[in-house]
Amino acid sequence: MINTTWLRSFCTLVETGHFTRTAERLHMTQSGVSQHVRKLEDQLGVALLLREGKQFSLTDAGERLFAEGRTLIQALSSLDQRIAEDPPYKGLVRLTSPGSIGLKLYPHLLELQSKHPELSIDYRFAPNTDVENAIADYKSDIGFMTSAPTLEKVSCQAIAHEPLLLVTPANVSEPSWDALTQLGFIDHPDGAHHANMLLSANFPQFQHSNLFKRNGFSNQIGLILEPVSMGLGFTVLPAHAVEAFNRPQTIKSHQLTKPVSETLYLVVRREQSLQSRMHTVIAEARKWL
Repeated sequence: MINTTWLRSFCTLVETGHFTRTAERLHMTQSGVSQHVRKLEDQLGVALLLREGKQFSLTDAGERLFAEGRTLIQALSSLDQRIAEDPPYKGLVRLTSPGSIGLKLYPHLLELQSKHPELSIDYRFAPNTDVENAIADYKSDIGFMTSAPTLEKVSCQAIAHEPLLLVTPANVSEPSWDALTQLGFIDHPDGAHHANMLLSANFPQFQHSNLFKRNGFSNQIGLILEPVSMGLGFTVLPAHAVEAFNRPQTIKSHQLTKPVSETLYLVVRREQSLQSRMHTVIAEARKWL
């Protein structure tokens, strides 16, 4: 591997065309510059200079080395600056969250990206367990969860609360127990969990979502309310997912006597140093959650 100190001396010598000016620029002695060039020649096993008294010219090998070495030295000169650079609106930010949070946040983050085109948003929808695994395995920079993580590598901070809503077809004015039983349940990956949280607090008859006829299932957060809108059943969903539905006139969300909310957690890898662009995205997310 070429010694970059010797290479810098050689390239500077070629640029200045003079040993004295090279020594002054590099804060060295002339003999030190000569030693660096000779060591470089010995390492490569070729002559780089044709010496003519105090003058010199480049050999073919010297020409080739200067052409490529100058680019390398310039890159190394700016490397520390590039490494230290930490712009708030430039670079990739990877986020993972459950679908309801994503439906709320993603459009706003795209607006942020449109204002700052050098910022790139990579947003993945995933259940809570997958979110914390992605953070722990360095596959995601920022995560949002609706339950506290359990992995030691992941730290969390409660940042918001999201209400759970009972959603029925628009023609259901009063969601009595009998009305829900007659409608049937539209299930989803968190359906049993959400139903247990909200319905157990408001209906003494509730024991498990299996008590209801299961009239459908979808694992796509944007499609869960489609069968509800068609009168095929009811479901329980986080508020952001309900707000994102594009035909709100076809469904009805009900305010029950005892409101129930999920806590939303911001999760990152423990002891990770977040870059400025990640703080930018977190600040934007806090505005909308």
